[in-house]
Amino acid sequence: MTETREAMIKRLRMRSMRRGIKEMDLILSAFADAHLASMSEVELAQYDQLLAENDHDIYGWIGGQFAVPDTYTDLIGRIAHGAHGVTRPA
Repeated sequence: MTETREAMIKRLRMRSMRRGIKEMDLILSAFADAHLASMSEVELAQYDQLLAENDHDIYGWIGGQFAVPDTYTDLIGRIAHGAHGVTRPA
């Protein structure tokens, strides 16, 4: 059985809200609310893959502390764009 687009977006939104660290809850929930509905199937699959990564790694990529893997460069850039003040003071 394949997952519908609506079910996938709902699942990704929930996974964005229930992370291991509060900062990631805030950052990814805001991103999910603003962007998931308009993302392509390929972008949704990549975001799903990103959510399987370690929260501390994702947080470091967004905050610029760690080099971003090529696979996620564009996606992390989009997420980081809306994360100012959460990853480091504005």
